[in-house]
Amino acid sequence: MHQQQESFTSKTSKQIEECIKEMQNNIDSSFNRIDTFIDQTLNDIDELFKQRQLQQQQSTDCQQYNRLPQLQSPDIQNQQFNNQLIHQVTSLIKISFDKQVNNKEECLNQQFKKQLTQILEKEKIEQQSLQETIKSKDKLLESQNLQIQQFKQTQISIQQPIINQPSSQLIFKPFNYQLLQNNSIQQHQECQAIAINKDCSIVIAGCDKQIKVFEFKQEVLKQTQLLSEHQDSIITLKFMSKSNQFISGSDDKSIIIWSMNQSNSWIIQQKLNGHNNSIYSLILNNNEDLIISGSADKTIKFWMKQNHQWLCQQTITDHNGSIQGLSINQQQNKVISCGSDNQILIIEQSQQKWIVIQKIKGEKYGFRICFINDNVFTFQPNGIKQMHVYEMNNTNKQYLKTKDILVKGCGDDYFVFPQQHIKSKCLLVNKNGEYVNLIRTMENGEFKTEQSIEFEHYNLYGCMSEDGQYLMTWDHSTKEIQIRKYNEI
Repeated sequence: MHQQQESFTSKTSKQIEECIKEMQNNIDSSFNRIDTFIDQTLNDIDELFKQRQLQQQQSTDCQQYNRLPQLQSPDIQNQQFNNQLIHQVTSLIKISFDKQVNNKEECLNQQFKKQLTQILEKEKIEQQSLQETIKSKDKLLESQNLQIQQFKQTQISIQQPIINQPSSQLIFKPFNYQLLQNNSIQQHQECQAIAINKDCSIVIAGCDKQIKVFEFKQEVLKQTQLLSEHQDSIITLKFMSKSNQFISGSDDKSIIIWSMNQSNSWIIQQKLNGHNNSIYSLILNNNEDLIISGSADKTIKFWMKQNHQWLCQQTITDHNGSIQGLSINQQQNKVISCGSDNQILIIEQSQQKWIVIQKIKGEKYGFRICFINDNVFTFQPNGIKQMHVYEMNNTNKQYLKTKDILVKGCGDDYFVFPQQHIKSKCLLVNKNGEYVNLIRTMENGEFKTEQSIEFEHYNLYGCMSEDGQYLMTWDHSTKEIQIRKYNEI
């Protein structure tokens, strides 16, 4: 806009300069014509008097001049007369010239004023037009910025409808999980791991060294298969969502990938051996081509799927104690871990490698950690009634503890039963001691405990279904696999 105004001012100045130059040229031309006229007139008068003098000399008699002694000689007399005549003619010419010059100046002044007025009027009109154009462009730019902001808000709403802009129906309706009394099944062996598949049709439970497979139909569990490939207690189980597969980790140091064959029976697809101690935690990325395992051998391993085979691509050794919990963020480029060494690690993917970018040293170790979104995660320290919330600082990109959430449960605890965040219901499942706390994650960043379920023993294990409809647990007191169902109040 400034460039347009400067260009316009330069153009107007140039027009005024051209007008003044044209007037000056006209004045110079007029003076040249007048000078030429005067020179020509004087030459004509001089020639006329010369002719007259010659005629008088030829016709005048010498005697006549003798009778007039008082008169001056003819030559002198004629010369005086000529001089007087020239003076009078010159005066008349000067008067005429002055008058013509004044008229010409007046005419040129009027012409200049007229042209200058026209230029200024044109400048005023063009300036008004320029101002209107600038206003129009400003309004257009403001409208475009508003549309961009609306589009960005729409995109955010589409990409993160649960975390950033959950519906009022999901956020504000209270709920609880009701126990389905007649649907519990007795399980005397310690059941440290439970997993539910995506459509809630199959449930698996690690019962000591064996994996029991249940059909889950009409909210009733019916055992269909018993898998006995592990040599020690089953600690962790995880279903895959994109295929009929699940993975298991055991105290026998191995990880097994299981697949369903054409006869609907579960068989071993591959066994992963690489850890030197118990497998405590297993997570998958969204593409399900990456398994991340945490072990009592103080290492975190990254297993990549290549040509239908899983290979260990990288090992993180920054922990000084066993790895208790793992979680991966929504963008799938960060992993957090907590260990018995009182440390939380922030691990980020960079150029196909995973790098520890931050270490958080706490006062207590914890068993459960979970991303809520890319910028927030929760951590449950052992033996206290507060759950910590960590948020990423936008300036230095470091995670800092910002608040403590009061939860029920303390005293003794056990590392199994991972924290879960159910995005579709904005719901965090947090086990602490003998309690399971069900916490809403609010759109303003707050946390609200909706229900705390008390069990009689801290040996309490379980999981929630991916859609948040069912909570299944096993506890040492009842020795039952219990089913609870989501119910809005």
